[in-house]
Amino acid sequence: MPKMKTKSGAKKRFKVTASGHIKSAQAGKRHGMIKRTTKFIRKARGTTVLSKPDEIIIKKNFLPYA
Repeated sequence: MPKMKTKSGAKKRFKVTASGHIKSAQAGKRHGMIKRTTKFIRKARGTTVLSKPDEIIIKKNFLPYA
């Protein structure tokens, strides 16, 4: 049986932590910063850990060996 390929978009967007959680960039920071509050922009810095339901979807469909 051949190896399953990781989705190339997912490999650029997600990282797996040592404990097995999925880490990703914060959403909502690509454009339209003028309409966002300063508090939102400040809180959306860096990365975040995905929620459990989202994590299951990513692991099952996009990162088969995570």
